[in-house]
Amino acid sequence: MEYETILTIQAYAKFILMFIVCVLFYAWVYSIYKRDKTGEKNYEQYSKLVLDDNIDSPPLEAKNERVNKKEKRI
Repeated sequence: MEYETILTIQAYAKFILMFIVCVLFYAWVYSIYKRDKTGEKNYEQYSKLVLDDNIDSPPLEAKNERVNKKEKRI
């Protein structure tokens, strides 16, 4: 193969890969938005972690609540 052909293939592969990554990222963002709107998970409480990250801070969620939510899904 010629060098220009290899560069063309690399360019197309890079474009396709970036397109796939963008689609996956926006799908992830939409899933977070959807779970926040339906009330399945409150992501607003996690923003407190940036300001209040002491070891003595109370946990954001009780462990029993997370276990119960997982059991309800099954």
